[in-house]
Amino acid sequence: MSIYLNNAATTWPKPQSVPDAIYDFIVNRGANVARGSASMRDMQSLDYIFTCRQKLAELFGGYEKCDPRFVTLTSNVTESMNIIIKGFIRPGMKAVTSSMEHNSVLRPLRRAERDGTGLEIIQCSMKGYLDPATLKKAFSQGADIAIINHCSNVSGSLQNIADIAEVCRGSGVPLVLDCAQTGGIVKISAKELGAAAVCFTGHKGLFGPQGTGGIVWDPEFAKRCSPLIEGGTGSLSHEEYQPSQMPDRFEAGTPNVPGIAGLLAALEWIEKEGMDNIRKNEEHLGKMLEEGLKGINGLKIIGPSSDDPRLPVYSVNLKEMDNARIARDLSDIYGIETRPGLHCAPLAHRTLGTFPEGALRISPGHFNTADDICRAVNALAEIAIR
Repeated sequence: MSIYLNNAATTWPKPQSVPDAIYDFIVNRGANVARGSASMRDMQSLDYIFTCRQKLAELFGGYEKCDPRFVTLTSNVTESMNIIIKGFIRPGMKAVTSSMEHNSVLRPLRRAERDGTGLEIIQCSMKGYLDPATLKKAFSQGADIAIINHCSNVSGSLQNIADIAEVCRGSGVPLVLDCAQTGGIVKISAKELGAAAVCFTGHKGLFGPQGTGGIVWDPEFAKRCSPLIEGGTGSLSHEEYQPSQMPDRFEAGTPNVPGIAGLLAALEWIEKEGMDNIRKNEEHLGKMLEEGLKGINGLKIIGPSSDDPRLPVYSVNLKEMDNARIARDLSDIYGIETRPGLHCAPLAHRTLGTFPEGALRISPGHFNTADDICRAVNALAEIAIR
């Protein structure tokens, strides 16, 4: 049996209730949303969507008493970021971001820059941390939006988002938070942070299926963003323009209702399991992994240590060995799944000193065991002495 240690890419396995919910919807439910005769089948689909929105609004500390209307359901964080960047930023504006961002942020920002938007990328430390004082200094030169990664998918560096948010509020700059790695793992309150938007994905710490994600909006910021996609919403069909009301404003076309049914099941599972318990278990496994990795001759852990704010996402390099070859040997010989390369985050690797070779990423999850960690450490130790 293989050992899956690539949870930073997507958590696996999922709670059994997730595939059960997807199967049940496809086989026994199946109706589209707001596009039927208001039969019981139609109402069940609406209930999935509404309940999922409500739980997400509560989980991410949404505005207006966690009003579910201000949760936009998307297919992933990349779509969420594109909705905001392309819906808000105009030529002549200035965006500020960090050197630890994923390509889901960097690429649409680079396109905006090419089209006439100013872009400032603030250099983070070699451990992957953004200094709030440096951010404040950047704002003194003017800024219209800040987009910041809560936790690095390369090094696990967990930003001091409370201080960063305070700087944004004090400077009057809307903060958009990328919570791809932290959603479902770290407690986040959009309202307490004063964030303009919190973007999340369903398939990582929320334990849902791929193809799910979303945005929790500050209602006033949502008004300032134009829709990325326009079309049928199942509402106000007599109007030829995209509805301005939420959540329809940003949700044209048929939603991924089977995926949302699975995401809802995952959210209910997290409630039962306890988010704090999930995080404690993952941190325990991470510390075991780190201690084991420290004992391997020639292996270097990239970024923060266990004493720094972090999640259990570890990138390593071993002597002068190619990390893709190490990943292949771990998979083919030892049955251990990891991820080599640049992890869709070349700026982060430049910051951490691992560009262009990248690194081998090892990311345990809630369903891993202590034995999984021991076997992975032993396998790397054997590879190191070849």
